[in-house]
Amino acid sequence: MPEVTVYSRENCHLCEEALDTIREVAESVPEPVDIEVLDVDEAGLADEYGERVPYVFVDGDPKFKYRVDAEKLRPLLSR
Repeated sequence: MPEVTVYSRENCHLCEEALDTIREVAESVPEPVDIEVLDVDEAGLADEYGERVPYVFVDGDPKFKYRVDAEKLRPLLSR
């Protein structure tokens, strides 16, 4: 199962857009996708990520920052 981790924070419009794109793509691929959202402020990662959110990892590898390209994400989730 592909795993997507989104480093995010509250009131982040880019984070919401990224999550919407990830969810839409996840619904269009045959295999279920595990999506985890980590709030950098609550997880104590604000110093590390600062304003660099959303930051998106797929299967532990960094793949997107700020915006998620659905066409680039789809093959990463379609194994």
